[in-house]
Amino acid sequence: QVQLVESGGGLVQAGGSLRLSCAASGSIFSLSAMGWYRQAPGKQRELVASMTSGGSTNYADSVKGRFTISRDNAKSTVFLQMNSLKPEDTAVYYCNLRTVFDNAYWGQGTQVTVSS
Repeated sequence: QVQLVESGGGLVQAGGSLRLSCAASGSIFSLSAMGWYRQAPGKQRELVASMTSGGSTNYADSVKGRFTISRDNAKSTVFLQMNSLKPEDTAVYYCNLRTVFDNAYWGQGTQVTVSS
């Protein structure tokens, strides 16, 4: 069973930065695709950024140039560096791991609040 534990959320002013971390248990991390999703109140969960096991990345248009996803396979951890934050980035951010067998696992979520 894979467990994902997110950290790093909080309250920040517009224009500020936060770095989210997601630590995974188990031994499949390096072979898995990782992603960050977010869900704002009253909205559907949306993909923010993803990274394949080979290092290819994909970003939502709304965060391109501001957010960066990275991973440390030795520590089974994925990061999301968020710069130039905007109030519309306010949401609960979830870490996602997808295995080569297309099994998906989710973290518990971490709240990010950006004040104007």
